[in-house]
Amino acid sequence: MPPRLTAEDLEALGRLSTPALSNAIETFDVRPHNEGFAGPEIRAVFPELGSLVGYACTLRIAADRPAPAGAGSVPLPYWSYVAGSAAPKVVVVQDLDPEPVGAFWGEVNANVHRGLGAIGTVTHGGVRDLDEMRRAGFRVFASAVLVSHAYVHVVDFNVPVRLGRLTVSPGDLIAADQHGVLVIPLEIAPELCRIASEIERLEGEIIGCARGPAFTPERLAEVWTSVVSRWPAPRRRRGTAPEQP
Repeated sequence: MPPRLTAEDLEALGRLSTPALSNAIETFDVRPHNEGFAGPEIRAVFPELGSLVGYACTLRIAADRPAPAGAGSVPLPYWSYVAGSAAPKVVVVQDLDPEPVGAFWGEVNANVHRGLGAIGTVTHGGVRDLDEMRRAGFRVFASAVLVSHAYVHVVDFNVPVRLGRLTVSPGDLIAADQHGVLVIPLEIAPELCRIASEIERLEGEIIGCARGPAFTPERLAEVWTSVVSRWPAPRRRRGTAPEQP
């Protein structure tokens, strides 16, 4: 079991952009480089509220059909699950309808979930009550804005969920910002800030070359080759070529 991150660790991760985190994750070769992030359909609804880093509470909902008879209107077991989950909490919602029809998220659920300790949501479904959710300070990453809640209801929770190309399991560490949504592998999370800083420094050499008065393609090739030779590789498999910056 990976060690639990401290509040300081989480704050430091939140200061990094998701592209910076993605670059750092790639150096560890813990997953294919085309996995672990959501597609462009999920975007920041309130980018002005900043980034989000937290542990996933997972939920599946549907809205295009009524809830099964006898299901009840008060999802107390789900609320208890969120309340008892590790903080900071990010509610990750899979909408089971073929396309979003009804919004689970609006003014009421944003405030309810703030009370349960959640700081935001990532959903492949839709949201509404945008002004009210913004005022609540609830960070939202979604694929659609909708008018109605239709027949929205909880189907199940605390299960792996699928959001387009991304699968999220309960307890996964989520990072999201204006660029998109990323799952951070917990086993390497404590090292990512250091690696991201090293990558930023190396990228700065290329940028400095490109902006310098002596810039030529030949000079760029020299600097690029030097940077690639020093690219961080804390767990790269022996014999694997380094990635391009």
